[in-house]
Amino acid sequence: MGPLRGYKVIEIAAIGPGPMCAMLLSDMGAEVVRIDRLTESGLGVQTPRKFALLDRGRRSVAIDLKRKEGVEVLLRLVERADALIEGFRPGVAERLGIGPEDCLARNPKLVYGRMTGWGQSGPLARAAGHDINYIALIGALHCIGRQGEPPVPPLNLLGDFGGGGVYLAFGIVCGLLEASKSGKGQVVDAAMIDGVASLMTLIWGLKGAGIWSETRGTNVLDTGAHYYNVYETADGKYVSVGAIEEKFYEELLRLMGIQDEEFRDKENRERWPQLRDRLAAAFRMKSRDEWCAILEGSDACFAPVLSMEEALNHPHVRARETFIEYCGVVQPAPAPRFSRTRPEIQGPPPQRGEHTVEVLSQWGISQEEIDELLQLGVIFQAEREKKG
Repeated sequence: MGPLRGYKVIEIAAIGPGPMCAMLLSDMGAEVVRIDRLTESGLGVQTPRKFALLDRGRRSVAIDLKRKEGVEVLLRLVERADALIEGFRPGVAERLGIGPEDCLARNPKLVYGRMTGWGQSGPLARAAGHDINYIALIGALHCIGRQGEPPVPPLNLLGDFGGGGVYLAFGIVCGLLEASKSGKGQVVDAAMIDGVASLMTLIWGLKGAGIWSETRGTNVLDTGAHYYNVYETADGKYVSVGAIEEKFYEELLRLMGIQDEEFRDKENRERWPQLRDRLAAAFRMKSRDEWCAILEGSDACFAPVLSMEEALNHPHVRARETFIEYCGVVQPAPAPRFSRTRPEIQGPPPQRGEHTVEVLSQWGISQEEIDELLQLGVIFQAEREKKG
């Protein structure tokens, strides 16, 4: 029932940012058909299907894209699609016969979304890489970490998902909006290095203004400031403080019972290390729960550092139903939220080839053709798992 209901999207199976993009579009109501290989691909970390949460909410069609008959099947699906997602290295889709020119020739209104790390052009375009490499090259990883310590990879949230999958989903939706006016499709070149650079816009502005140092861990947002940091508590747990604005900083000091005038010189960077040490000593005087009783819910910009399991049970998270249980698996709920066209998970992660016959039939391929393709081994239909 989400806002993208009625749109049809083809996803060529990949790992990381491509599935993230497809999940977002599916959660928003789009009908997403995932094109899987005939055999297990070995893409990424293998988990039981019900836990492959990035694959939720779409149907799976297994096609051999190395055969011309398989390519023809895909192109016939493209004729009925609004968008396509692929994450091959540059040139691979073209060699298979499913590149932008091939697909747009069949469907001139198609939005063709391409997901790569380095982009479709440039000297590194055809090189292998992963999230950590892309955020390293673009200057983001250098900024993350404490002074005097190595950079800390922020999981794969920044490149794969923030700068990759989310930007591709944004690009595809923009393309769909434009196509609804012009009647013309186009190619969306979503590169993780471009997306991460875009996410760093604020930091580049601070650098240009001369108020961001490239010495890691010495700035307001990178643990340099005492008022924007993580502190250990008496029980070995941690809390976070983000009291950037003066009024929030004053509230933090008031609630913590700190009256020392030295803390009033908030923006004196020479004193930050000393004030950070003093705040660290103060936070070690009480347990995390004790500090939550004093600071949580105030304007001190405070929150406990929770584990994933603890986050599930926090009253605010529970009240908003940020996590839900779907098909027996606890997982993040669709986001963002809409007042009228409510997003929802459309189904569990599919088996490879679970919906091949069903989708091909619904998308205009005759049963006679489907039977022939099955006999030739061009497509694969998995046996349905018995429910209950």
